[in-house]
Amino acid sequence: MLTDRETYLALEKHFEEIRPLHLRALFAEDPARGERFAAEGAGLYLDYSKHRVTTETIGRLAALAGDCGLRARIDAMFRGDRINVTENRAAWHTQLRAGTNPDVEAVLARMAGFATRLRAQSQIRNVVNIGIGGSDLGPVMAYEALRHYSKREFTFRFVSNVDGTDFAECTRDLHPEETLFIVASKTFTTQETMANAEAARQWVKAANLPVAEHFVAVSTAETEVRKFGIDTANMFGFWDWVGGRYSMDSAIGLSTMIAIGPESFREMLAGFRAMDEHFRTAPFEQNLPVLMGLLAVWYVNFFGCETIAVLPYDQYLKRFPAYLQQLTMESNGKRVTRDGVPVKYQTGPVYWGEPGTNGQHSFYQLIHQGTRLIPCDFIGFIETLNPVDGQHDLLMANVFAQSKALAFGQDSAEPHRVFPGNRPSSTILAQRLTPAILGALVALYEHSVFTQAAVWEINPFDQFGVELGKVLAKQVLPALRGEAELKDPDSSTLALIRRYRGK
Repeated sequence: MLTDRETYLALEKHFEEIRPLHLRALFAEDPARGERFAAEGAGLYLDYSKHRVTTETIGRLAALAGDCGLRARIDAMFRGDRINVTENRAAWHTQLRAGTNPDVEAVLARMAGFATRLRAQSQIRNVVNIGIGGSDLGPVMAYEALRHYSKREFTFRFVSNVDGTDFAECTRDLHPEETLFIVASKTFTTQETMANAEAARQWVKAANLPVAEHFVAVSTAETEVRKFGIDTANMFGFWDWVGGRYSMDSAIGLSTMIAIGPESFREMLAGFRAMDEHFRTAPFEQNLPVLMGLLAVWYVNFFGCETIAVLPYDQYLKRFPAYLQQLTMESNGKRVTRDGVPVKYQTGPVYWGEPGTNGQHSFYQLIHQGTRLIPCDFIGFIETLNPVDGQHDLLMANVFAQSKALAFGQDSAEPHRVFPGNRPSSTILAQRLTPAILGALVALYEHSVFTQAAVWEINPFDQFGVELGKVLAKQVLPALRGEAELKDPDSSTLALIRRYRGK
């Protein structure tokens, strides 16, 4: 197991040497540290100098990754081996952007044809994506991130929550004859998605409009799609080697392609591909996803950190932390190894965050002066897409100032004004937010998650943890509706059901 490896035990001894060191001292000892502890690839520049590491630390972490077989696992993923061992299938999302897979290219061509025709016509003006999980978080994040490049004559909205309020508010000011629904569900049986799809179908029917002209499907379930009333010529498929949280660059991204156009969508895929190649070929010590993944391991398993904050200083990336929550925690929220043995160490930290500078007036207090150590990822851009009277300089001044304050802190005779510093952060910079850079950013975190999983010896590609609650909900539902009594209930659930039913 991980904690029995010699490379891990050596890191434990090294950690005892690193733990008392302050970033102030590390920078004082090495005036060039800010330049030496940096790496770049696929249009992204990573400054990791403000982490509590030395050159020896990075070398030892890279050795641990090698000992855990990271290189072999990277090669296996890119080959399409069945590395998702619990479900006996590949995790081959890199094929979605490789540009060489005939099946993928055929779907992309059909998507491009559909998107081009839709963008050219004048009747449909509203596009509503109905999905949940990866079928929602990816598309909504990508739309918000790339809104600058979107066709502004269209309105794009996203419905995911089975709470009827979500659908009602989404459609309140829309006209059915101007609206197209994209129903995204691989099996076309996802409970929440199909409930919202049915609400949309009734909304269209109430306007005496043909369902087939106002719906398309992203699915592989041809029979179910046809039964729903959607023309299967407007069904776009994907494959069992595409996990939901890795699917935003598949047909799940149809709404993205409609918004930004096929050419910009291809640019996004090229950004993914550039980071894929960097991850596949760069030495570990210069490999952005590997470095970020190993730093996460360093703080989780040695410093005992439980969370990592992602802080994008660009309003277009306001949904990026929410997207990463699924990517990271659904992937690495695991308690057993790939072989099914309970782990003896921590895995999957909590990822969270908000765009800057909003977060500075919210939770930064705890990051700076609280008792928890929270590593941070700052994301910024050298050029803004919306120059407004020098505000971008102010925004980026805050990025650099916050990471500086976290690292070096502030002494004061007044205890309440002391900033202890020595709080780690990465800063990720790109020239500007483009479709290609968004693709590279997403792939950066995908492969960082993969690196963490390889070291922790867990499978990041299944998600059985989401299933039990859904199964139990199907058992509870008839009791809520008074159609049946719940068998062998716990007293809490029974009391809640009675309260809900007013009995």
